[in-house]
Parts: sequence; structure tokens; C-alpha cells
Amino acid sequence: MSFVTKHLENHIAYITLDRPEALHALHSEMLQELLLIVEELKKEKDLRVVVIRSTGDRSFVAGADIAEMANFNATEAKAYADLGHSVFTAISQLACPVIAQINGYALGGGFELALAADLRIAGEKASFAMPETGLGITPGFGGTQRLSKLVGTGVAAELIFTGRRIRAEEAKALGIVNTLVPQEKLAETVKEVAESIALRSPIAIRKAKTLIYAAETLALADGLAFEASAFANCFATEDQKNAMKAFLEKETYTDFQNK
Repeated sequence: MSFVTKHLENHIAYITLDRPEALHALHSEMLQELLLIVEELKKEKDLRVVVIRSTGDRSFVAGADIAEMANFNATEAKAYADLGHSVFTAISQLACPVIAQINGYALGGGFELALAADLRIAGEKASFAMPETGLGITPGFGGTQRLSKLVGTGVAAELIFTGRRIRAEEAKALGIVNTLVPQEKLAETVKEVAESIALRSPIAIRKAKTLIYAAETLALADGLAFEASAFANCFATEDQKNAMKAFLEKETYTDFQNK
């Protein structure tokens, strides 16, 4: 049985998680399938956006699989955490933007999966929590690190220490969610955002993504030098020449070819 599928359409890959009986809780088999698909997507020559979503309307991912974890020893738990890190790091390191389509519960490992994406678009029924400390464990799939970088250590500490569940509106206010829409508009909105990104220069988008995350580690002077170099390199591409020519001729250019 497959728990994860992919569908390619107009330069966009839709990854769908499908384990509704467990609210899409991530067990080892599901994580392995997800990793395999992400590795396959790295080989797609003209992939421009990835969307991660789940079936149904109750849950994005309700967490890591507690039934699987309950009897782990420390060695087994480390292997499980390493697997989760491998999957989520692979997602975060995709060259193109990744959008998490959050339709319901994003708890524990599900919250961490959403944090591995570049953009998080949520429906009104979405909710978020890091409940791990109430189970005697820490977040294990990157939550302590990615959440702290996104919202700051104070907010991350409060959410992780208390395990408090927050609704979509508060997640939007905290900057966890980029866009909040009515539940019935979620899929449509995600598609619109993905398609709008896919219409832009994939070379420029990939370079911009690299620059944005480099800002987390580079000193300002080094980051500015990196940006100037990336900016200059764009001028060696056919995409830049064609797009600017069209702009000067008062036309809209969308025929980007990665050249």
C-alpha cells in the first residue's frame, strides 16, 4: 500500500499524503516513501514548485506515529529522528519553492513538516502544536530549530514548553502561516500561488531561495556580496534578456526556459 503519491502538472509537483485512518501520522514506511518521492523530484529538469498536501479535510499531519514510537529504545529513537531529519532536510533543500497546504491538524511531526516548506498556506480549520513534551520527549524532526528561526526563541519556547495548540488565526499573526483562507478556498488558493510562482523565472526563483536562506548564516557584508554575484549571473541567461525585452516592449513574458 502506498501512503504518499505525486502528480506533476504544469511544472508543479503535488505530493499527497494518504493515511486518513491515522490522520496521516508519519510512520517509518510513510517517511521512506516521502523521501523517495523527494529524491525523484530532484531529478525533474523543469520542476518549479512543490506542493505538499494530504487527503480529506481534518488533518494535514497529526504528528509522528506514537503507536510506532511507544516502545522504542534510545537507539531506535535516534534512527527514527535521523530518518525524519533526512526527509525534512531533503524537502527544505529542494531548489524550487515548497508550499505546505495545511487543511487541518498540523501537530508535532506535522507542524515540523510544514516548517520544512518555504510557504505555509492554511485553511480556517488548521491548528498547530508541538505537544511532544507532554509525551516525555522533545520535538525530533527539526521543530526546535526551524520554529525558533521562524518566530524567535521566545515564541518557540512558549509553544514547545506548554504544548499549547494554536488556531490558524494566531499562527498567521505569529508569522507561521503566510496566507489564511476559507477552508473551501484552500486548494484553489494554493494552486493559484503555485502557478503564479511557476510563471516566473525558475533560475531567478532558485537563486532567490538560496539567497534568502543564506541570510540566516552569513554576515550582512557576505550576504550582500553573495546577492550581487547572483544578481550579475542572471544577466548571462536568456530568461533575463527575453523578459526585459518584453517589458520594454510593454508585453508580459512568461515563456521562461531555464536558459
